[in-house]
Amino acid sequence: MHNVKIYSTPTCHFCQMTKEFFKENNVSYEEFNVAADQDRRKEMMEKSGQLGVPVILVDDQVVVGFNKPRLSRFLGLGDNTLKTA
Repeated sequence: MHNVKIYSTPTCHFCQMTKEFFKENNVSYEEFNVAADQDRRKEMMEKSGQLGVPVILVDDQVVVGFNKPRLSRFLGLGDNTLKTA
């Protein structure tokens, strides 16, 4: 099982898409609201060099934004997650 963390904000559309992707693929994750938690915002910036969200950590890999192919690769998900609707 992977250690997955997402730094997000409540109003971020791509954050919601990422969390829906996790749910569809039964991926457990820990979520940090960087709009409300300045310490987590600072941590996110130190890890990614970015202020934009989402920032996702899969084990020690950093993914900035909702990048489905990268997330799938890091999570070891099959090709079925890469198909478009």
